[in-house]
Amino acid sequence: MITITDLQKSYGRNRVLRDFDMHIEPGEVHALLGSNGAGKSTLAKILTGLTPFNAGDITFEGAPYRPKDKRESEEKGLVMVLQELNVIENLTVAENLFLNRLPTRGGLLNTKTLHAEAAEALERVGLGAISPDTPAAELGIGQQQLVEIAGALLRDIKLLILDEPTASLTAPEIEKLFENVNRLKAQGISIIYISHRMEEIFKISDRVTVLRDGKRIATHRIGEVEMPQLIRAMAGAEVAESERQPSRFSAGDAVGLEVKNLSASGRFSDVSFRVHQGEVVGIAGLIGAGRTELLRAIYGVDPVDSGAVFLQNGQLEHKPSSPQDSVQASMGLIPEDRKGEGLILEHSITMNSVLGELGKYAGKAWFRAEEATAAAEKVNREMSLKYESMDEPVGNLSGGNQQKVVIARWLLKGVDVFLFDEPTRGVDVAAKEAIYQLLQGLAAEGKTILVVSSDFLELMKISDRILVLSNGRLTGEFSPDEYSQEALTEAAFAGFQATAKTPTAA
Repeated sequence: MITITDLQKSYGRNRVLRDFDMHIEPGEVHALLGSNGAGKSTLAKILTGLTPFNAGDITFEGAPYRPKDKRESEEKGLVMVLQELNVIENLTVAENLFLNRLPTRGGLLNTKTLHAEAAEALERVGLGAISPDTPAAELGIGQQQLVEIAGALLRDIKLLILDEPTASLTAPEIEKLFENVNRLKAQGISIIYISHRMEEIFKISDRVTVLRDGKRIATHRIGEVEMPQLIRAMAGAEVAESERQPSRFSAGDAVGLEVKNLSASGRFSDVSFRVHQGEVVGIAGLIGAGRTELLRAIYGVDPVDSGAVFLQNGQLEHKPSSPQDSVQASMGLIPEDRKGEGLILEHSITMNSVLGELGKYAGKAWFRAEEATAAAEKVNREMSLKYESMDEPVGNLSGGNQQKVVIARWLLKGVDVFLFDEPTRGVDVAAKEAIYQLLQGLAAEGKTILVVSSDFLELMKISDRILVLSNGRLTGEFSPDEYSQEALTEAAFAGFQATAKTPTAA
């Protein structure tokens, strides 16, 4: 059906796919498996015209294939259901199903045909009880996911790509999806199935390909491979003993942050752990595991259903109802989306640095700009920020320097608990090392530090302990002498298996 040879894809210096080879047989379900950043979604987007590739060859049904956009790929029969939902909530379910191909009669919308064909499509994915006239905004996330799948099944498909299709589905909905997958397979339609859920891969797939660092590591027929073998293939390199952060805490040390039985429906469940003062604790996991959601809940951005957060060795019960409450409790969040949530890009370096302390520099009728600039400049110089003027818009800075400004804000505020979400994403090697040193310096000062990162090697370098979150549950806790890519990878996938066990965190 499709053959891929020596495929290359880079974003600047970042090589996402390299020397990638693969072929898909007609009427097979071929699973793609890999840890964060392995290149699975990039490959899928290349095949469906959402992103171009730099070099290599793709043939589809024996002919050269290089789609210029999504429309061209769909016209040739390659359709993808993205993990990120594309439902337009202010349209009806029927309108979403037939978007850009609404049935007409005499130049007008044929509502009778639209309703009948939409009802049939919904029945096929187990949503027969939902009226096609229902606004999409009234559906749950799982139902919206099924609407997207139903829309894909209405097309003339030769190859269907499903990217984490069951992440929001219930068990009965998953079974209905598998029925459709098997029906398509019987018709000779090929399916690329991307999932973290190992049991699904073994249940639905004919073959599985493991990606790591943009390369194909291995391809196996299901029935000829076992789960530990796949995990070893995904794990890859290890961190040398000399690079690992030796543990700086003991059980008797004061606790800076304690999370007890924290739960938020659909995001994470019954999460409990402690972070000691002067300790860096990493949270590892796959995309969609609930790591960012956990940090946002601790900080009060998103609500929780149950559980509690304690600070200052248990002396302060922190009810994270808002970020303002968290700041008052001496906690700061460095968010994953620094441009959208951490900075005001059109404002100056000074203003972004002192946002947490505006009251300190604002009088009744004026702003003490010189004092604010001096304070901001001092802390940014300590972090080796590269800038021309403190009045320069922070949006003009590189990604690494923008991250330093976000961190500078909390250093000026003097918070005791730091929540870092992907602190080195999109920064260069030098900036990474500077951030690593900053984390170690904060820990040496007795600060409490919780770090979420998709990079397991990074966490093994900087963390005193690593907790693994998988499918919203803690599935592992590791000290430096227990660190390994294989162990972390196994724990990261464990929550997506029925046999996963929840550890007791120190």
